[in-house]
Amino acid sequence: MSKAWDTLRSHRQELDGVTLGSLIDATDREQHFTQQLGDLHVDLTRHLATDRTLELLLNLAREHGVESLRDSMFSGQPINTTEDRSALHIALRNQSDRPILNSGENVMPEVNAVLRKMQTFCESVHTGTWRGFTDQRIETVINIGIGGSDLGPVMATEALRPWWLESLRVRFVSNVDPSHLSDTIRDLDPRTTMFIIASKTFGTQETLTNAHAARRWIVDAMGDHAVSRHFVAVSTNTERVAAFGIDTDNMFEFWDWVGGRYSMWSSIGLSIAMAIGFDQFTELLGGAHEMDCHFRDAPMSENIPVLLGLLDCWYRECWNCQSRAVLPYDQHLHRLPAYLQQLEMESNGKCTQVDGSPTTEGTAFIVWGEPGTNGQHSFHQMLHQGTTLVPCDFLVAASPSESVDDDRYDILFANCLAQSEALARGRDLDHVKAELEASGISEADVNALAPQKVMPGNRPSTTFLYRQLDPAMLGRLIALYEHRVFVQGAIWGIDSFDQWGVELGKHLATEILPSVIDGSATRGDVTTRRLTTRMDALRRS
Repeated sequence: MSKAWDTLRSHRQELDGVTLGSLIDATDREQHFTQQLGDLHVDLTRHLATDRTLELLLNLAREHGVESLRDSMFSGQPINTTEDRSALHIALRNQSDRPILNSGENVMPEVNAVLRKMQTFCESVHTGTWRGFTDQRIETVINIGIGGSDLGPVMATEALRPWWLESLRVRFVSNVDPSHLSDTIRDLDPRTTMFIIASKTFGTQETLTNAHAARRWIVDAMGDHAVSRHFVAVSTNTERVAAFGIDTDNMFEFWDWVGGRYSMWSSIGLSIAMAIGFDQFTELLGGAHEMDCHFRDAPMSENIPVLLGLLDCWYRECWNCQSRAVLPYDQHLHRLPAYLQQLEMESNGKCTQVDGSPTTEGTAFIVWGEPGTNGQHSFHQMLHQGTTLVPCDFLVAASPSESVDDDRYDILFANCLAQSEALARGRDLDHVKAELEASGISEADVNALAPQKVMPGNRPSTTFLYRQLDPAMLGRLIALYEHRVFVQGAIWGIDSFDQWGVELGKHLATEILPSVIDGSATRGDVTTRRLTTRMDALRRS
């Protein structure tokens, strides 16, 4: 264990008995515990941390080389060590003249060429220049992908619903469960429907299985010659794309230095651009670029992703926190927790450091959540009175995306503020007793009920406050979370850009599939074979 961690552990013991209420009420609390980037305000005042805590966490960052690793990422070094690749999602939204290098080559000409191609294609569909096989205008675009080829685009299009174009519907299919595709196309006309097949290798089993089912739907309606007018691809595999029947002129490239969960900024984001228009997609990229510049250039003591990532490590290691709740008080962000699950848990859910040795600290929070105020009527009970400490992220806009002529949004905003305050301050026994006594109930009832209504408080949270959830703000927020995850990985000494755990399940599924199809139950371990036999019997009954 490092010297910085040892010092932090000792410091953690010093905070026993210190209440969040007393920390929040300190006159100078706002100075070091609030940060601003444009109209994004990040409030850290409700954290179990002092100025000394921040000082020690910044020492931890220096000891673990966070700045150096960050600079290596921006300079195109292969920080994805197990795959010997750069991690250059920052290049996808680079809106400056600054070159970004991969193996010494500036990738920006390629990135910008693909963006121009996306723009041309989007405009052709939006204006009706692109026509289906029967010369009808495309009315619905369906993105078929999974993982990073689905979660980011779904989250972003839902978040930016107020910016949807009226001329086009965009839908998504990810699950190989046949019902997902069937439900998605049930009310559609194949003559006015287009599919985007999003798969880097054009070999992802779930995606290609769904793609071939969609192809049959199109071919049954219009014949094989219709495929090239109703399918485009986001891929790097020209040969497989052509074999499917897609014109390779309608293949949108991306690169092996783009990890799936970081790829919504690339041509994987074609569905986003189709939904909101390319100009708004450019605004999304611009917001992310603004956060990239902040992460690259701001001093660590004022660097929002650095501070958040360090606080995450503080809670994970020194407070034994296992999970973090993401609580957007914005219905349009209802898919954000699911998106962040992949970003954080696939990136940092590792037990091996980059040098091959076992990790010595806990890694990766379990990320979960639900929009407010829905969560208040379910799991918030555990957040307030449960025995597990769960740091929370509250996200809320000052103004709603839609015009309202009543007080619904004020009610939403007040609930967001109330929840974070209640988590921090709680309610002690004396306060509860005083309230109950004032209500006029008997002393016996007061003594019986009061302990049930005590809230321990001291539950930490971050509040993200912004003017409105527009494309640029969404870009800032997502890039902020990306860099926050990067900082965690740097502290824990792990490769945040590989995902070998994902590969094992894929491999076993391929091995088991033949015996599922023929019912032979000859593949897998004893339990797998037994369940395969049971499945076959149920199918035959």
